[in-house]
Amino acid sequence: MLYIALPNKGSLSEDAVQLVKEAGYNCRRYGRELVVRDSDNDIEFIFLRPRDIAVYVSNGVLDLGITGRDLALDSDVEVRELLSLGFGKSTFCYALPSDQNKTPDDFNGLRIATSYVSLTKADLAKRGVKAKLVKLDGAVEISIKLGVADAIADVVQTGRTLVEAGLKITGEPILKSEAVLVSGKPEIENDERVRRFIERLKGIILARAYIMVEYDVEEKNLQNACRLTPGIESPTVAPLSKKGWVAVKAMAKRKEVNLIMDRLTDIGARGIIITDIRTCRI
Repeated sequence: MLYIALPNKGSLSEDAVQLVKEAGYNCRRYGRELVVRDSDNDIEFIFLRPRDIAVYVSNGVLDLGITGRDLALDSDVEVRELLSLGFGKSTFCYALPSDQNKTPDDFNGLRIATSYVSLTKADLAKRGVKAKLVKLDGAVEISIKLGVADAIADVVQTGRTLVEAGLKITGEPILKSEAVLVSGKPEIENDERVRRFIERLKGIILARAYIMVEYDVEEKNLQNACRLTPGIESPTVAPLSKKGWVAVKAMAKRKEVNLIMDRLTDIGARGIIITDIRTCRI
């Protein structure tokens, strides 16, 4: 039996469960149960606090876990990052009142509120800065207004909460984070079930980044069309019954889809169809 930890709540949990389900595994909870067994794949999914997952994985109690890179590093345990999962992206950085111009190198003697004590302590030590850390479990942004801190070190996604609290980011990010698959066992990747799990996740992640574009174009414009949609290796090209025309099919980056359609239209392509890819292997 393979034991895999998933986050038990929040957006990290929702996205992790969705990814694993799309990869063909049964990890659906009907209530607040902590364990879901996928007998077909010989896997048990254990739902834990995201902050605790790296600890359980590092000591070998669990084989794999999905958590945030920031949480794994802040746990002060040894885990290996096997795969970046493409969701839960955030930036860990310092912030202070918007009317101040200090940089992190000027934080000597200040009180810094954070939920990530280990990460913050390590960064300050690297800078040679001696500051007092105020450990909080949440609502770090309000700590300055309430007078318990002079600056904060926290995870930022959109930055809206900082602005609402009258704060601004200072200095370069301490860390860029996202959801990651981690393990504490060096030999775990030799397990066929683990290799299959990773390959399936990769397939879903790749499919989310690409779409399939299909269109008809005149042969005289085929070379230009192929430059716009080169595909992974090369596009699939097939002749049409209409003389001088061909059908083209290729994978393209999802974020470029509208620009690609515009340019294909400009060279006379017709019947342009964009379809989602559920999963793929390259």
